[in-house]
Amino acid sequence: AVHYLARMLEAGEDPRFIARRLMILASEDIGMAEPSVLQTAVAAAQAVALIGMPEAQIILAHATVHAALAPKSNAVVIAIGEATADVRRGKVGTVPPWLRDAHYQGAAALGHGKGYLYPHDIPGGVAEQQYLPDALLGAEYYRPTSHGAEAAWGQIAERLRGARSGERLGLPEAPEQAAGPSAQEKSP
Repeated sequence: AVHYLARMLEAGEDPRFIARRLMILASEDIGMAEPSVLQTAVAAAQAVALIGMPEAQIILAHATVHAALAPKSNAVVIAIGEATADVRRGKVGTVPPWLRDAHYQGAAALGHGKGYLYPHDIPGGVAEQQYLPDALLGAEYYRPTSHGAEAAWGQIAERLRGARSGERLGLPEAPEQAAGPSAQEKSP
């Protein structure tokens, strides 16, 4: 990877272009398998803009080595692709009322925000509440790999999916059906 970096620089490629490509690569080819590569790439792009050549080649080499050695995953690319395809096909559904903006006059009369469970007030910080529209229940766009840090992110995603899927946990269809507001209900 460093060899090809050197070839691009020696051929006159703009170091800012290389830095932009490293940022894209960090999410497109590495993603959640090693999320810190994106931070390194963004920092490198900023440093390249501030420092310029010839020292920028050292910074680009730093980011290139980090990216080359990192585990790889394209799970986020697949996730946004599938979600975008659903949106373009019109598979969207309506946003559950408890997730709708309730910070404007008249929102309460429309039922917006009613029944929202504030995760920070719940032990474990995860509300057992449906977030996807009914039309998308069961849709799972992000499917983590077992590569690098993504394996741990995958375990977290599974716990969240289980807790947030009110249907699977036997919760009522809508939190507003529960008897009265609880201390855990707040406006989003």
